[in-house]
Amino acid sequence: MSAIPVSHGHGYPRPQMDRGRWISLNGQWDFALDAEDRFRTPGRVPWERRITVPFSPEAPASGIGDTGLYQAVWYRRSVAPPPLAEGERLLLHFGAVDHVASVFWNGIMVGAHVGGYTPFTIELTHLLEGEEEHELVVRAEDDPADLAKPRGKQDWKLEPHGIWYPRTTGIWQTVWLEVVPRRYFAYLRWTPNVERWEIGIETAIAGGPSDDLTVAYRLQARGSLLAEDTCRVVAGEVHRRIVLSDPGIDDYRNELLWSPARPTLIEAEIELRGRDGSVVDRLESYTAIRAIGTQGDRFMLNGRPFPLRMVLDQGYWPETGLTAPDDEALRRDVLLVKHMGFNGVRKHQKVEDPRYLYWADRLGLIVWEEMPSAYRFTRESVERLTREWIDVVKRDVSHPCIVAWVPFNESWGVPNLPENPAERDYVQALYHLTKTIDPTRPVIGNDGWESVATDILGVHDYDTDPERLARRYQTEEVLPSLLRRERPGGRLLVLKEHARQPLMLSEFGGITLDHGAVHHWGYRRVPSAEAFEQLYRRLLAAVRGLDVLAGFCYTQFADTYQETNGLLYADRTPKFSLDAIAEASGIVPEMKDTGASTPDPTRLKARMALPAQAPEGPQQTAETPSASLPPAGSSV
Repeated sequence: MSAIPVSHGHGYPRPQMDRGRWISLNGQWDFALDAEDRFRTPGRVPWERRITVPFSPEAPASGIGDTGLYQAVWYRRSVAPPPLAEGERLLLHFGAVDHVASVFWNGIMVGAHVGGYTPFTIELTHLLEGEEEHELVVRAEDDPADLAKPRGKQDWKLEPHGIWYPRTTGIWQTVWLEVVPRRYFAYLRWTPNVERWEIGIETAIAGGPSDDLTVAYRLQARGSLLAEDTCRVVAGEVHRRIVLSDPGIDDYRNELLWSPARPTLIEAEIELRGRDGSVVDRLESYTAIRAIGTQGDRFMLNGRPFPLRMVLDQGYWPETGLTAPDDEALRRDVLLVKHMGFNGVRKHQKVEDPRYLYWADRLGLIVWEEMPSAYRFTRESVERLTREWIDVVKRDVSHPCIVAWVPFNESWGVPNLPENPAERDYVQALYHLTKTIDPTRPVIGNDGWESVATDILGVHDYDTDPERLARRYQTEEVLPSLLRRERPGGRLLVLKEHARQPLMLSEFGGITLDHGAVHHWGYRRVPSAEAFEQLYRRLLAAVRGLDVLAGFCYTQFADTYQETNGLLYADRTPKFSLDAIAEASGIVPEMKDTGASTPDPTRLKARMALPAQAPEGPQQTAETPSASLPPAGSSV
């Protein structure tokens, strides 16, 4: 068996299917901007620059730092494949390339992928003859003016404005090689069921006939063996319910259940075995047993009401954009959120790197996963977003930390929702499609307002007067009037009658600490750190005292370019003490159960990253500045 050195400094990019035999291709590549989309093959591309992958060319850390408008980019590097044993295969993986990727191997196009937030894989085995080194070229097409593709917060204008930020073009997540056997595990899915005290496992075998194979699994947690068994592969697949031994003792069950306070993971070893018992393929993985859902007006975790105390996190860094500087930066962000007293994040307009989800799983942080929006409503935008959203859910469905799916935000991509039946049908269809793919989690069909299908009614309300905010949501009796008449974002909250569901302030706050810079943006400015802390405490006290709410999500975790309403500066330096933030948030951070140390704010960089400048606009009462919305598209 040939050995591949593990790339140090960054964990395996797909942490729930870890084989350990991989090579990172991150690092220096040749690079070329193709502003007018002139080239279709690598032969005539003018290779004049170098880029550091996986940082996008807009990010300073890439070595390019070009935030202009361009149609396409090109990447090139030499690859020396590892030696393969008889029957082994070589796979080339891409974590994410925005938006249309074309891959060339020794000048020949060998694969393509559409969608800027989901992974893809190309097999290279049959292309390795005759050369010790091979040329790998990637072309990424990403039209900055295309408003019909999922793009999240990527600005369509040259300069960032309002709540939109520099674009992310091309490769922005890890690229890696992996050696696999001739027949191997193609995917793996875990589905816990607390009521039956079991865990479902699904997998499929790639590479050829597999009816002579068996799958052996071994699950353990906290040093104890939970289950061990072997089953046959039938029609290339395995679908198995692994029943755990139930001692009937609540203390033991509670220790095994995953929660933010006690993030118990079940470590798994899975082997694909031949008829003679030899190991054909082997994975290290993990799962957890926990139950999530809603009951009446409460969000439920493991059968008990669980108040959601969340913070909105857009996942940008000053020097590296949407890509984390390294794996430690992802881990530190999870720890910072927990230290600030929150038990979860709403990942906003970004499908986060699987390594973040790994740390959230392991350290104990719940995550709402949200699809980056398109901004037009056309047949093409519907097809693009639906196809990519399915891939997003399939990629991340096994992560214990994810407790809700959010396909739409604030009617972005469905701008005429109240008037257009087709747009309402689209939101309802994606809600039900998500529930079909994953029946185990709540789905928030359109977070913020204009709800037509949802399991949790999310409201965005940026009123920074604590007393007025408290009066608006003071008791359950106000809800009928609230849902019919109040328009915190200038929009109707519901377009269709709902049964009583959990109500949540899924965006509020947005306080900006004024530094005298004209181009800083926020919902309310305060003149000092002391004033910031005082207003934050009053707001959080008001919201925490509202029994009608199942939870809240404060905007936001860290400053993001010109949007400077974070609790932290962009470089993660706190604007006032982390302990004071935690006290105001109403939860004592339980760092002792994470197995990791508390981040020391004194060791964080004191320098505040300068935000990109953007034209100053009027203050709005909702997240979306009305003057900054992209043009509405035509209806389907």
